[in-house]
Amino acid sequence: MRMPDVNPAFPRKPFNARGSKVSRCENCRLPETCCICSALRHTQAAADFWLLMHHNEFYKPSNTGRLILQSFPSAGISEWQRLSMATEFEVLLQQRPGDACLVFPEAPDYSHRMVRDVSELSARPLFIIPDGTWRQARRIFRHSAYLQDLPVIEPEVLQHSRYFLRKSDTEHHLCTAEVAVALLEQLGDREGAEVLMHNFRLFNEGYYASKGRNLQVAEAPPA
Repeated sequence: MRMPDVNPAFPRKPFNARGSKVSRCENCRLPETCCICSALRHTQAAADFWLLMHHNEFYKPSNTGRLILQSFPSAGISEWQRLSMATEFEVLLQQRPGDACLVFPEAPDYSHRMVRDVSELSARPLFIIPDGTWRQARRIFRHSAYLQDLPVIEPEVLQHSRYFLRKSDTEHHLCTAEVAVALLEQLGDREGAEVLMHNFRLFNEGYYASKGRNLQVAEAPPA
């Protein structure tokens, strides 16, 4: 089944932060002089992804969730709503009973819902990723009654995040694209993980280049 195409081009408020006057590519959201679209790779992953995106993320050029959509044709997206599901998301859950799995770190109060081995997943899992800042993602996870019966999986974090465009207070927190890479690696989908990591690397390099910075300097360990 092909997930519905959703165009997240309708933010509730304009993007007025630093860089809002820059002429940007409508697809990768990088400045047109640093567009990476022609170099992006695409493939069919071993899983499907659906982003429940906080409305603030729709207009942030630093968002990495869109890389999942650009990498995998079957990926989909809808804006998170606290009290109800977007129609396309509700239809998807009805069509994929037993496939959906919510992606979030483990905690004691829902440990009974945790999937601890990927062999417990369906043949083609549907990973639902809350997309936003850590605080926003936690709100999506905690405040959506319609998500409370879904199984939950925590990605295996094998290395520190390589995303330097935003700062996290917690070292093991990954950005949205890195979360999807980790899940695909757990499934043994090396090609899917490599394609998304390739696109993620291009995005980081393009973003840093647009600011006149060197990504290698950010990635270098402290002396």
